[in-house]
Amino acid sequence: MALVEVNAVWKSCPRRSGFRTEQHTVVEDVSLSIEPGETLGLVGESGSGKTTLARMILGLVEPTRGTVIVDGVDVARASHAELHRLRRQMQPVFQDPYAALNPRMNVFDIVTEPWLIHGLDAGIEAGKGTPRTTLRARAIELLVQVGLDESVLARHPHEFSGGQRQRINIARALALRPKLLILDEPVSALDVSVGAQIVNLLRQLQRDFGLTYLFISHSMPLVRYLSTRIAVMEHGRLVETGEAVALCAAPRQPYTRQLLAATPELPLGVA
Repeated sequence: MALVEVNAVWKSCPRRSGFRTEQHTVVEDVSLSIEPGETLGLVGESGSGKTTLARMILGLVEPTRGTVIVDGVDVARASHAELHRLRRQMQPVFQDPYAALNPRMNVFDIVTEPWLIHGLDAGIEAGKGTPRTTLRARAIELLVQVGLDESVLARHPHEFSGGQRQRINIARALALRPKLLILDEPVSALDVSVGAQIVNLLRQLQRDFGLTYLFISHSMPLVRYLSTRIAVMEHGRLVETGEAVALCAAPRQPYTRQLLAATPELPLGVA
């Protein structure tokens, strides 16, 4: 069974046009699925509706029409308890690694915050005086998994490079052992070489933990490298889907060919 099912989803929002307010369609009749353990690459130019679709999957935006089913639950109609469970199952990693981190919190507080909200999987309840030593040990485990160490725990976001901040974001996203990571342009704000390191880290983490990814990007080489399948969006519509290798080798749509031609190959190496 698919982990994520998007069924004929539309999203419209009001937009001012002179003295009138008109409904502007951001996502138009999109259907797709994401299987457990795979990476679906969602690619398209800015304004194509990629992020809006991701926000509907996360339950941050409600579809105007259609349904989004995650792990068997209709996200828009889920009860509070169901949403609480889903929040543990899917986590976002956003584009700007600095804006996503609270500058007043140190790394220890950032990484352990999900456990204080949801409770550790070891059965320690949120808000019940979770021992700091236990949290510290778990935080160090997470940091090591993303290529950092315990020396960063007391430091604040402004003390890190962009790549290090994104590793901290990824560690926080992994804290609750989610099934699904929604990666919204996670390397577009980074230097090319640093972005390549983060992409290779994501591949390794997927192998280690059996994660499922929705990887959103405007870069076809990145999407081809990381994805199992690719879905191409243009002006809110899904124009082409297919296995990553086959779609990039023989794209059917002119827009897909345009995306392939517009972005150069990246020095990603082999993870």
